[in-house]
Amino acid sequence: MKVNYPETPAVQVRHKSFKLADVDPDSEKPFKHRLTNQDEAHPFMDALRHRLCELQELLYAEHRHSILLVFQAMDTGGKDGLIENLLTGVNPAGVQVANFKAPSTDELNHDFLWRIHAQTPKRGRIGVFNRSHYEDVLITRVHGLIDDDTARQRFEDINNFEQLLTRNGTRVLKFFLHISKDEQAERLQARLDDPTKNWKFDPNDLKERALWDDYQRVYEDALRHCSTDDAPWFVVPANHKWVRDLAIAEIVVAVLEEMNPKPPKPNFDVSAQVIV
Repeated sequence: MKVNYPETPAVQVRHKSFKLADVDPDSEKPFKHRLTNQDEAHPFMDALRHRLCELQELLYAEHRHSILLVFQAMDTGGKDGLIENLLTGVNPAGVQVANFKAPSTDELNHDFLWRIHAQTPKRGRIGVFNRSHYEDVLITRVHGLIDDDTARQRFEDINNFEQLLTRNGTRVLKFFLHISKDEQAERLQARLDDPTKNWKFDPNDLKERALWDDYQRVYEDALRHCSTDDAPWFVVPANHKWVRDLAIAEIVVAVLEEMNPKPPKPNFDVSAQVIV
């Protein structure tokens, strides 16, 4: 489905010729046309979160549709912070968050989408995937667990899966939080420098960092093959956290506004009810 998305620094992937390198992780355009500094973004973000809370309540009450937000990023890309900031104030009863780690033995005994489908949002919910089914065409390719032909088959399976969700009332929005390699280095160092953040550092992150170019290649391939009108991919400049958060909030709120959830009509005569 085609939607008039708001103008933000996020870039919607529309063509097979898309190049990740063409998106500047430092970009603040077009926000710089309406904001002169980061502090001015706070009232906009507060208003968007307030409206998101209102729309989430209506979505929950209507109980007909759902929305799934998929977040992918390189290590330190900011998924956790973004999710926390975006959903501040939203009723937890109306949110489902799934954080996908390495598959278990049981999960490996099924198709790669089996564990994913079980975590998709119920009607009336906002679903959040912190990492997702895309790990099975990203890390698996970089580490040689699947070949290119298998990846192509999985792209087709993913597109069909997301189309199935859409046809059954779940809107799918996918966001790649795009940071630079230099920014990642600074964030990793910050975790080492701050004793309260040491727990976030994993020495294995440095091994994955050494594969940066390979990850950029497979991300680009997945974005090209799996961005559709029904389930678009957005590449979000994420070196500046306020840009990242504001861009995604504007897109999510715009889509929920377009979905236009409404509370159900009561199945009883309201005027006949007397409270004593």
